[in-house]
Amino acid sequence: MMKLISWNVNGIRAALKNGLLDFIKESRADIFCFQEIKAMPEQVEADWPEGYHQYWHPAEKKGYSGTAVFTRIKPVKVTHGINTGPGDAEGRVMTLEFEGFFLVNVYTVNAKRGLLRLDYRQKEWDPAFLKHVQKLRENKPVIFCGDLNVAHKEIDLANPNTNRRNAGFTDEEREGFDKYIQAGFIDTFRELEIGGGHYTWWSYWASARERNVGWRIDYFCITPDLRPRLKEAFILPDVMGSDHCPTGIILSDK
Repeated sequence: MMKLISWNVNGIRAALKNGLLDFIKESRADIFCFQEIKAMPEQVEADWPEGYHQYWHPAEKKGYSGTAVFTRIKPVKVTHGINTGPGDAEGRVMTLEFEGFFLVNVYTVNAKRGLLRLDYRQKEWDPAFLKHVQKLRENKPVIFCGDLNVAHKEIDLANPNTNRRNAGFTDEEREGFDKYIQAGFIDTFRELEIGGGHYTWWSYWASARERNVGWRIDYFCITPDLRPRLKEAFILPDVMGSDHCPTGIILSDK
């Protein structure tokens, strides 16, 4: 079995102060994908668990965005970016090639309050990311995971009616995710769980997390050739340390 976990840590240094090391040790995942690390590796002091190869892709702007992958399985190759200009400078995409699959760790561009980046996201980012994962799947099965900054369906957020046209639930962003599904990628959690009330991000306002007024915006998606190996897809809402919680999947070896 292979266990993969993804987590937007909202600052890896802050997460370390809030139990990240204990979480890594206790969850014993084979691969961890982190988003929004907000740090260069040399800025982070930690007694990391042994046995993991570390790969970092920080943003050029300090204290902003960025991704990292810790993996027990050494990849064949690691690449950064998807040729989207501003998005690449923000450290948003890491692609790791393993012997049997590609793993893409992504922190999707946020449309922002007032939808200031919606045009860039819709016209440049989402098409470029889809093209990237489509190109990869020509060679091997693909897993992509991370904070995709969109609640795909109404069931994926607590208050869909009051959030229409808000960042993360615009028609344009949802259609961008539709295109992943239409291209054949499988939303692993929704493949195994049809019920509502399962979220991965909660606002810090008004005790939203305690009341479970949240959004499911963090995903693991796979190509259909990996579906027979998918044994579990899970969300860990009780794990604190960020405004997001970890998500994960378990794949059988064959």
